[in-house]
Amino acid sequence: MKKKGKVLIFILAILLIIIPVGCSKKSETIKIATKPMTEQFILGEMLKLIIEENTNLNVEITKGIGGGTSNIHPAILKGDFDMYPEYTGTGWSFVLKETEIPDDETLYKQLQEKYNSEYDLTWVNLFGFNNTFGLVIRKDLAEKYNIKTYSDLAKYSEELTFGAEYDFYERDDGFDALCEEYNMNFKKSVDLDIGLKYNAINSKEIDVMNIFTTDGQLSNSDVVVLEDDKDFYQTYYCGTVVRNDTLEKYPELKEAIMKLDNIINEEEMAKLNYLVETEGQDESKVAKDFLIEKGLVK
Repeated sequence: MKKKGKVLIFILAILLIIIPVGCSKKSETIKIATKPMTEQFILGEMLKLIIEENTNLNVEITKGIGGGTSNIHPAILKGDFDMYPEYTGTGWSFVLKETEIPDDETLYKQLQEKYNSEYDLTWVNLFGFNNTFGLVIRKDLAEKYNIKTYSDLAKYSEELTFGAEYDFYERDDGFDALCEEYNMNFKKSVDLDIGLKYNAINSKEIDVMNIFTTDGQLSNSDVVVLEDDKDFYQTYYCGTVVRNDTLEKYPELKEAIMKLDNIINEEEMAKLNYLVETEGQDESKVAKDFLIEKGLVK
């Protein structure tokens, strides 16, 4: 009996050593904020997946904060959040209040420097896509006239009908400024509800329209995105802004986030937005499927 008792005590001792190791829990939590946009929901889920896959940290997402940057930026400075997806153009013009717009490489370098020195924040990565303003033309017309750029479009604008929501006609960088820059003179311009634009161009009621370059419906429409060959519109590359003290506390975070550097282009982001907005798929599933396809998570 004594021998059996000693064996039992030995087994229990081994279990006490093994069990805590095998059942270790993620205790620290990283807080991510997202703006009220489908692609932000998807990117938030990607960040959560990649961080939890590559670190021992939990991630908590606060989805769709009203006001976007105007409310998230002050909140991250206060420490309410650790990180959020942001756009270079928004950071440069809205947060830093810069008016001169340099080339993309210079802008990003200065953006990183100013965020670090003024706000103690770091732009860790850029996802790869540019969600900016753009123009599309019906594919049949693009092929008929060999239209690839805004300058090409200007040559045939007198034969074409342009469509946009009311706000685009009122913006300082909207319809009038665009037409002046490229010397466009459309046969007709139509004011459309933003939710009906794609229906209008797919049914050939209009020939050309304004878009955002990662619109979900782009992936399901017979249109061609034209090149802004004079760089009329500012670029809005999306990246991850993180508090410096968070990176210092959890140095493994930077390496994890960098796995998402340059992984997705405009066409791919539009497709993911389409899967959520039009097909009704859950953003967490869409994010995970994409990262599995890229070999970044299991």
